Amino acid sequence: MAHTRQNQRSLTKAQKRRFVDAVLALKRQGRYDEFVRTHIDFYQGDGDGGLRVAHMTPSFFPWHRKFLLEFERALQRIDAGVSVPYWDWTADRSPTSSLWGEDFLGGNGHSSDRRVTTGPFARGGGHWTITEAVTDGDFLMREFGRPRQPVSLPSAAQLAGALGESRYDAEPWNSTASSGLRNKLEGWPVRRGDGTWFNHNLVHRWVGGHMLGAGSVNDPVFWLHHSFVDLCWSRWRAKHPKADPYLPLRRPGLGDSQHGRVLAAGDVMPPWNTPVRDMLDHSTLYRYA
Repeated sequence: MAHTRQNQRSLTKAQKRRFVDAVLALKRQGRYDEFVRTHIDFYQGDGDGGLRVAHMTPSFFPWHRKFLLEFERALQRIDAGVSVPYWDWTADRSPTSSLWGEDFLGGNGHSSDRRVTTGPFARGGGHWTITEAVTDGDFLMREFGRPRQPVSLPSAAQLAGALGESRYDAEPWNSTASSGLRNKLEGWPVRRGDGTWFNHNLVHRWVGGHMLGAGSVNDPVFWLHHSFVDLCWSRWRAKHPKADPYLPLRRPGLGDSQHGRVLAAGDVMPPWNTPVRDMLDHSTLYRYA
């Protein structure tokens, strides 16, 4: 039976506690850090060479859907009643939103070292030590809004612009694609050197700290963020029912700069060997409230 993912603002105190407890249990088992390492291992950019499956690539959505689903299943092995909520960052845009409460994800980091000291994922509580992608310390870091170079969370209009795209993705199938849902929602600047970020990427930059790099999974808000990105992809499919749900349909050929670097619809996604096509519809797996 398909389970339901809820908007985080609708969670009861008991639901928040169960989610947090399951995440902390995964951390104690060492399983959580395996998810962090997986994301680091598959965070490859345009200039890295080789196959890209997680970022700057058409498989951004199906790869993260599978990644999120594997995390959710790990939580449900601890507590079958838990699912990953979503954070609608076009609506809950304040550092004082319930998302950042002491009883849920905790708040912002200190201005001096970006260290999070509130909530269940603060290092001081003894339950959340950063072991992967360690930079300044083994504590969770955030820097809401990047005060030194201020940014705001994406607006509803910006997200609507991405969802209005009629194609799933477009050549050259990387971070410079100037049209298509994937890059408009993933949020890379179309021009090299352009400092403007959009939607998914802008949220990572707004939270700051560990959310800025490949080790972004160290911050549990990663999952709520990507749950909403997944929901947005689902809404796009409903809005454009006649569009190809995934592009490219065939691998770029010899001589193409993206040959061997992106997945086609019939390919499988590492590390799970899950076909891309298996992740194009979630209706039998879960639904959104």
